[in-house]
Amino acid sequence: TGSEIKSSPVAVGNRVLIGSYDQHLYCLNARTGALLWKFKTNGPVHATPAVVNGVAYIAGCDEVFRAIRIADGKELFQVPSGAYTGASPAVAGGFVYYGTFNNEVLAVNLRSRSVAWRYKHPERQFPFYSSAAVSGGRVVVGGRDKMVHCLSAVNGKSLWTFSTRSRVESSPAIAGGRVYVGSNDGRF
Repeated sequence: TGSEIKSSPVAVGNRVLIGSYDQHLYCLNARTGALLWKFKTNGPVHATPAVVNGVAYIAGCDEVFRAIRIADGKELFQVPSGAYTGASPAVAGGFVYYGTFNNEVLAVNLRSRSVAWRYKHPERQFPFYSSAAVSGGRVVVGGRDKMVHCLSAVNGKSLWTFSTRSRVESSPAIAGGRVYVGSNDGRF
């Protein structure tokens, strides 16, 4: 690619997707590495694409959430996020969840192709760089406000927060009813 790659690769059948800071999402043949297509955005593609039913979802540094068909690299739709996004989107139940550098977590309804809700902490205004985890109707995401936030997947209302001693840029994992996440304070 023409610049840095910070996006993790995603293997989908015989294809591999990768984002680059050269403002493209790339699709390669998994066996040969041959370029199948590349999609141009208006900013670096930092986040790892989420893939569901043959569609790659990317939340971008160009402030736009996009749905790209993997078969041919065609954009199916886009939704303005209103802010730079470094987080990878999480897809669950027809919705996509991701944080922005405008101190918000968004839910995008894939059916209506619109923002369903926005969450912003009422007092602490810091970016969300961590990618979200979704389980049991809850969205859990780390913030640069030194907190882990648990939100209702339905309406974005805060269910609980957990304070750490430093930024939470690690992406949480949920298993067995527990949230696992690291913090820049060196604690897990």
